[in-house]
Amino acid sequence: MMTKNRLLRLRAVMAKEKYSAVVIVKEANLRYFSGFSGDSATLVITPKAALIITDSRYTEQAKKEAEGFAVAEQKDGLLKKTAECVAELNCKNVAFEGNGIIYDDFRVLQKNAENIDKSIKFIPAKFDDLRVAKDESEIALIKKACEIADAAFAEIIGFIRPGLRENEVAARLEYIMRQKGSEKTAFLTIVASGVRGSLPHGTSTNKLINEGEFVTMDFGAVCGGYCSDMTRTVCVGKADNRQKEVYAAVLAAQKTGLCALAAGKSGVEVDKAARDSLGEYAKYFGHSLGHGVGLEIHEDPRLSPKSKCESLPENAIITVEPGVYIEGWGGIRIEDTTLVKKGKSERLTLSTKELIEIY
Repeated sequence: MMTKNRLLRLRAVMAKEKYSAVVIVKEANLRYFSGFSGDSATLVITPKAALIITDSRYTEQAKKEAEGFAVAEQKDGLLKKTAECVAELNCKNVAFEGNGIIYDDFRVLQKNAENIDKSIKFIPAKFDDLRVAKDESEIALIKKACEIADAAFAEIIGFIRPGLRENEVAARLEYIMRQKGSEKTAFLTIVASGVRGSLPHGTSTNKLINEGEFVTMDFGAVCGGYCSDMTRTVCVGKADNRQKEVYAAVLAAQKTGLCALAAGKSGVEVDKAARDSLGEYAKYFGHSLGHGVGLEIHEDPRLSPKSKCESLPENAIITVEPGVYIEGWGGIRIEDTTLVKKGKSERLTLSTKELIEIY
């Protein structure tokens, strides 16, 4: 089972850092390391033991999904039971996800542990990097989520027309994706038309879509917990010369970014290639070029001028999404979910990116 290999890699980190246990609290990492798809749980992992702690709502589910994990039921508080299990396993140097637990909850965990054994030491750590390179099962699920998003786009362009509200388009997109097998939406669907297109995260409103306006749609499906993420911008009616010019610039930048994306490249390098391609329009591109996609819609690695990724790993899955956002005029974004390979990248969202004019 894939989770067995993931635990081996986690335990290798534990051995290197001399952790006697790791406490996992982030939902994405709960699923990644155990296979458990619920919430309200923690994992306690030692060099030899693997324990999932949850309440009666999820114990049956945990027994079925978390293969190789012992299940401990909590009745008096999840963090209290977690501290008790850490102590029972005689763990002293315990790593916890500093980026996954709020301070108040950490204090509860720490206090409960200290009440049992004051020698227990909690050490902040981060384990998200172990999820960056995807295995075969993860890639297959993301490909399926991308296929659903592509199918939804193919249908939605036949649905959009002047006089519809952005909310109607968003609802239709979400309905189609659920109908085709998506577990939920990967994030709050973005539909931004006309001047609202200058809002990069302009989630849908009751604004009417008018003739001659661009409509930017950013949406994603979820399969087996794994997300897809794609953006397409279409014109309702005939595009004018400026719309065509800006669209062509964004499309060229997106293609340049895709060509630059490959294993071994840095996040800064790929971002720069696409950003430079925008030329005079680069000043209207304020966000990063892309982000990792997986169990979370925004993961490492990042493509940006400040990216800390010096060498993209093979089998990372990442978006390439340049945009131009001009206040008072509108905006355009084109985005693909992409698999990083040696010497190249593979688009997983395959919908056409040529300018579509809807009549």
